Amino acid sequence: MSHRQYEAFDGQDKPSLDIIRDCVHCGFCLSACPTYLETGNELDSPRGRIYLMKAAVEGEIPMDGSLVKHLDACLGCLACEPACPSGVRYGSLIESGRSQIERRYERPTFDKLYRSTIFSVFPYPKRMKLMLPLFYVYQKLGIRSLIQSTGILSRFSEKLAKMEEMLPEVKSPLFPAELPEVIQAKGKRRYRVALLTGCVQSVFFSRTNDATARVLAENGCEVLVPQNQSCCGALSVHSGRLSEGRDFAKLTIDTFENLDVDAIVINSAGCGSTMKEYREILKDDPQYAERAEVLSEKTKDVMEFLADIGLTGELKDLNIKVTYQDACHIGHAQRIKEQPRQVLKEIPGLELIEMPEADLCCGSAGIYNLVQPEMSQSLLERKINNIKQNEVDYLVAGNPGCLMQIQKGIKNHKLNIKTAHPVEFLDWSYKGSID
Repeated sequence: MSHRQYEAFDGQDKPSLDIIRDCVHCGFCLSACPTYLETGNELDSPRGRIYLMKAAVEGEIPMDGSLVKHLDACLGCLACEPACPSGVRYGSLIESGRSQIERRYERPTFDKLYRSTIFSVFPYPKRMKLMLPLFYVYQKLGIRSLIQSTGILSRFSEKLAKMEEMLPEVKSPLFPAELPEVIQAKGKRRYRVALLTGCVQSVFFSRTNDATARVLAENGCEVLVPQNQSCCGALSVHSGRLSEGRDFAKLTIDTFENLDVDAIVINSAGCGSTMKEYREILKDDPQYAERAEVLSEKTKDVMEFLADIGLTGELKDLNIKVTYQDACHIGHAQRIKEQPRQVLKEIPGLELIEMPEADLCCGSAGIYNLVQPEMSQSLLERKINNIKQNEVDYLVAGNPGCLMQIQKGIKNHKLNIKTAHPVEFLDWSYKGSID
């Protein structure tokens, strides 16, 4: 048998052997990896997946079976990166490895159709908005209750059933009102910022965008909201659709780069981490490499930005207990851990109670809960058990995917806990009442 028996990977976006060789197989990543903690299988750990990618790069294994299964099963949560003493850039490896699978592996017909449907809807807010009236009628006429009580979707496809479960409650058939293009700072202007409104965020969590704009204005920021924003590319990049993700990234750069702003503020974990990663995913593009570097440098998570500039204005007492979930792409990818807690603790009457494993993935992970429902459900159950350890009024997280996932778990367990983005608490505190 020759050394290079297989051609699993081609030269386009191939996982870097240099990064692979940075791994010294010490095993520090094992206890940080949610999928390894669930299965105990070495191949469901970062170290195991790196071993598989090395074998694929060196032509020792084909593009099928174990390689696809275990790379697909990775959450991409990046909990392994802060845990790694060698500084292995695992995120780059898993994105490259997945890009090979997306381009070179022939998935079963249903899986291919299912994934295509996801990516033809979620990165396009206008398409999601057109579906809002249908979702509203579906819920209000009791069709949803019927579908869920009969379990008919589960008999056809567990994945479709999980997708239906993730649909948030639609309170109105009308499109959410768009933010104005310019929101003036309250009092003396301290900064000028631009706000990314996001795909899922702008449709299902428009209240978070509204709260973000009000809080920024309250803190002396003039807020620019470019109209007709495109998807930033986060879902595509994290799922290995790198070419598509780069196209979205270029559109986002075109939209934001000419604005005279101090920062581009993001209130969604995945979007923020991807925009900070533009410098990496576009580094070989002669037209966009430098522009991507500039945009990445200006990108700030909203809680990171508020912690940096310091809060102003009068915060009023809320008398509320909350627990904070570290969204993976804030806590692990962006290494933003203390800032959201620090800002929340400045709110009078807000008691922040830490839960066990606050930075362990909830199983949402972009589209992971839609394509890997069993593992996603296991991690959600673990998260809900941790939330139950303390009596709180709210679960707080800086990512719409986490909030939808955890909301589902709270509803299934009939817990009397609500969910919200941390910036909403600042908004309520400035107003002096909880909406």
